[in-house]
Amino acid sequence: MTDLDGARVLVTGASGGLGSLLAAGMVARGARVAVSGRDAGRLEGLDVDAAAHLPADLRQPGMPQELVDAAVEALGGLDALVHAAGAVAFGPAVEADDDLLDEMLLLHYLAPVRLLRAAHPHLRSSASERGGSVAVMLSAVVAEQPVAGMAAYSAAKAALTAFDAAVAKELRRDKVRVLDVRPPHTETGLADRPVAGTAPRMPQGLRPQDVVERVLRAVEEDERDLPSSAFGS
Repeated sequence: MTDLDGARVLVTGASGGLGSLLAAGMVARGARVAVSGRDAGRLEGLDVDAAAHLPADLRQPGMPQELVDAAVEALGGLDALVHAAGAVAFGPAVEADDDLLDEMLLLHYLAPVRLLRAAHPHLRSSASERGGSVAVMLSAVVAEQPVAGMAAYSAAKAALTAFDAAVAKELRRDKVRVLDVRPPHTETGLADRPVAGTAPRMPQGLRPQDVVERVLRAVEEDERDLPSSAFGS
């Protein structure tokens, strides 16, 4: 079991529908949390007792390292990384321009890869002291089941899931657990704020709180993979 009481946690995308609840859930379990997001105003307005508010645009190549450095300084170390930042895009694949493709890959693949790379020395150090540490990566059901009209988003999420599966094997010896999370459509409001296109009609999604509780349980119970099927319906 992973005890979150006293754990030092960095949560990205903390001003979003899942990120804010994940941060609050960690705090409720006794963790000390540094929260990050692009919008400094929304970040400061969070109803979360955070140890640090760290605005960051993770699309910038050097920002993941700067963010991890700031979180480690504020928390005195790092026991867990929770990456929940992201955005969605809709539209035909052949109409996706280079800027959109770059943004999807930057947000959903390169940013989490860079974050984990920056966090690894601290997570490894924590693991040697606590018996283990964890990196939680929020992917999506589209990594398993790519969706027409969401090709760029689906591909970027699939890239993250593939990376997580490979790096999880590499880091086992360091006792750093990588948890890839692929929830089904969830009512976070993200689809109402796409960076491109318009969302099609979708069936009712899962309650964000239900998804978050399942993720937190997976963290505490040392699960190593959380596919869409683990969330029920």
